[in-house]
Amino acid sequence: MPLFSTAPKSICLLRLSAIGDVCHAVAMVQAIQKQWPSTKVTWIMGKIEAQLLHDLPDVEVIIFDKKTGYSGMKAIWKQLSGRRFDALLHMQLALRASALTLGIKAKYKVGFNFKRAKEAQWLFTNQKISDTASQHVLDSFFEFAYYLGIEKTSPTWNIPLSSSDIKFAQTISPHNKPLFIISPAASKDERNWLTERYAAVADYAITQGFEVVLCGSPAPREVLLGENIQTLMQHKAINLIGQTSLKQLTATLREASLVLAPDSGPAHIATTQNTPVIGLYGHSNPLRTGPYLSAEYVISVYEQHVQEQHKKSLSELPWSARAKGEHIMQDISTEQVIEQFTAITGSDH
Repeated sequence: MPLFSTAPKSICLLRLSAIGDVCHAVAMVQAIQKQWPSTKVTWIMGKIEAQLLHDLPDVEVIIFDKKTGYSGMKAIWKQLSGRRFDALLHMQLALRASALTLGIKAKYKVGFNFKRAKEAQWLFTNQKISDTASQHVLDSFFEFAYYLGIEKTSPTWNIPLSSSDIKFAQTISPHNKPLFIISPAASKDERNWLTERYAAVADYAITQGFEVVLCGSPAPREVLLGENIQTLMQHKAINLIGQTSLKQLTATLREASLVLAPDSGPAHIATTQNTPVIGLYGHSNPLRTGPYLSAEYVISVYEQHVQEQHKKSLSELPWSARAKGEHIMQDISTEQVIEQFTAITGSDH
């Protein structure tokens, strides 16, 4: 039995981070809005994530900056003090997020079930989604919507972009060539592919008539990675690492013909823009965190490494098992990526 047989008046969603995960959550929120347009949606999210999603249609966005700690929590509790939601969707497993739910009033507090509720999240909820079977994070998020009473549906996304963001993306290539975007940095350096291999693929794409654009955040390690890729290239890429807002990055990913990225936020932003992604995976399961609409383009060495390390078959391993090690990504070859690039773009060797 679903929680609601008719549209609830108000729901609150707690998903603070990360960029990829909030992109998955957008599709779920918009599925709820499609079926229940009268339901008021409040979303508590992180500061960086709000740079991308602050203007989602008909969503009240409340920013929680985790750096503010307890005083930031108290400020949110004060802001919501006179309100009671029909349901709170507690979609973050971190203990900090669970502590934040304590001051939010809701009839139902819905969380992951016992099997998946890490950091004792189950103690902070009074309803548990039954799902333990879904592999992809996006599918597990959609289980929250189905638990409320939303009919099964496929994900779609509407992330507003201004005309200036779109114009920015459309004028990146001085010769109006198709864009091939490389977003080289994962959340940890060991999950990046090899610098010289990014450079080799970038050079190949340029010989095939593409404009290669490097994208990423202003973090010093990402800026350095971009510079190192450029140094190793024979041709010239356009380096936008640290030069774009999240909205401009989204517009750029929308404009692209193809994206190459390890497990990272931009791979999932590209998915929201229906741009194909060659995902490079070694440490986390692409069935769980891969680009949702580009599963067939993923190049993964995760399966062999995780089974070797845990001495168990994939089917025996937990949902979120990771492979560890600094040299895993070197098992993805330049040839594999060029082959995939060629298959998607139809360019020749």
